Amino acid sequence: MSRPAVIPVADRVHARRWVVLAILSGSLLLIAMDTTILNVAFPSLVADLQPGAVEQLWIIDVYALALSGLLVTAGALGDRWGRKRLLLVGFALFAAASLGAVAATEAWHVIAARALLGVGGAAIMPTTLSILRHVFTDARERAFAYAVWAAVMGGGMALGPVVGGLLVEDYGWQSAFLLNVPIALTVIALGAWFLPESFAPRTGRWDWTGVAQSIVGMIALAAGIKQLGKSGLASPLPWLMLALAAVVLTLFVRRQLRLAHPLLHVRLFTSRAFSVSATVLFLGMVALGAVLFLLTQWFQYAQGYSPLQAGLRVLPAPLALVVTSLLAPALMRAFPIRHVMASGLVLMATGLVLPWLAQDGDDHLGYPVMAAALALIGFGAGLATTVASVTLMAATPNEHVSGAAAIEETCYELGAALGVASLGSLAGALYRSSLPASVPAAARDSVGEGAHAAQEIGGAQGASILEQVARAFTHGMTPAFAIGSALALVAAAAAWAWIPRGIRPAENAH
Repeated sequence: MSRPAVIPVADRVHARRWVVLAILSGSLLLIAMDTTILNVAFPSLVADLQPGAVEQLWIIDVYALALSGLLVTAGALGDRWGRKRLLLVGFALFAAASLGAVAATEAWHVIAARALLGVGGAAIMPTTLSILRHVFTDARERAFAYAVWAAVMGGGMALGPVVGGLLVEDYGWQSAFLLNVPIALTVIALGAWFLPESFAPRTGRWDWTGVAQSIVGMIALAAGIKQLGKSGLASPLPWLMLALAAVVLTLFVRRQLRLAHPLLHVRLFTSRAFSVSATVLFLGMVALGAVLFLLTQWFQYAQGYSPLQAGLRVLPAPLALVVTSLLAPALMRAFPIRHVMASGLVLMATGLVLPWLAQDGDDHLGYPVMAAALALIGFGAGLATTVASVTLMAATPNEHVSGAAAIEETCYELGAALGVASLGSLAGALYRSSLPASVPAAARDSVGEGAHAAQEIGGAQGASILEQVARAFTHGMTPAFAIGSALALVAAAAAWAWIPRGIRPAENAH
């Protein structure tokens, strides 16, 4: 009896590439949702565990700090140690941290669990793109795989509040963490069976100095951005953090330029296609992060909806984002990249400025206008970020794909954080300045405090206060959206002017 033919590893990988895409998309959906699901679970968590003000800040921020600080290191580690191995370890950490959060009885338990979730997320996110690059060798199929990745990433962030609202209203805040466990275990089981292992061979010693510089610099940068949103421009603390980040990251970049085998190939930014794509991703996420943050508050506090109802009303954005993300590869083959990317950004800018133009003299804004704005934002963001992701990765040599993936994830994470800090702070300042003097002092800190104060007063007076709070928040929110629109137009101009005319990342070379 003849022995069955041995299928080469490359062919086996190619044959199961769509299964790999499904596994990685499911895993990414979990990570993307986890970045926003806590927004819904947080009020009941605070009511149950009674954390202090400082502990509340750490619960919110520690995930992003750990994730941002470790992305570069995790990308380089995956190249040396194995991307599949690092991905599975990341999901094991994710499952363990989620169980730790579910069992938490003190605030510090949740802080520790969220920090470990950030470590797991940092191990997972760059490896997903690196594995996709390894598995999809055809340019068209790779562009579609990246489009699915971008759709899952953006859609998952917006779906987090919806799923969180469904779970938390019936099962408590622990359910937002418990959801992670079966999904993570399923990904580990399927990933161990189907995912191929891949490496990017590196010679030379592991750069511990670079690791320390990247972690300290990125954590200081993320913390400075977040603190800027909480403390405002007048506080010295965020500026000290940002100054520390600037110094340490400058030292990191200079060190990487000198090394023969750097932790991160910073010369990737010398490619115009790469650097403009990263800029588009960053500025797009500044606007999208601010929109999701402000609209969640607007729907719940100014419009009086429950968390689930608020999440459902945001759905036009993620649904539109998914549609255009999947259409993007075909458009990239039919039209020049700079046209497609700039068009998406102009669509996004139109959606962002629409509420500011459509509100009436009393700062009233109906849901039909907001739904149309959300759909335009979703269509534009899906198109622009997908094209930017595909272009960024296509402009990256195979040996540097993990570093490029870490840069892309950093643009997503820090862009959203900066949007909340800058545009969210602007909206808050305009809200406070728009409140009449008759509104109680307790209502002036934030729209949430204003809605709470109106509820406590009750009656006709409480209803009047709530109407004034809603009007003031709308008055503050829409100019912040308009500034986000201006940022999107700046990114569109950059894409139009600087993306090379002949680049075709969704087509095979001939």
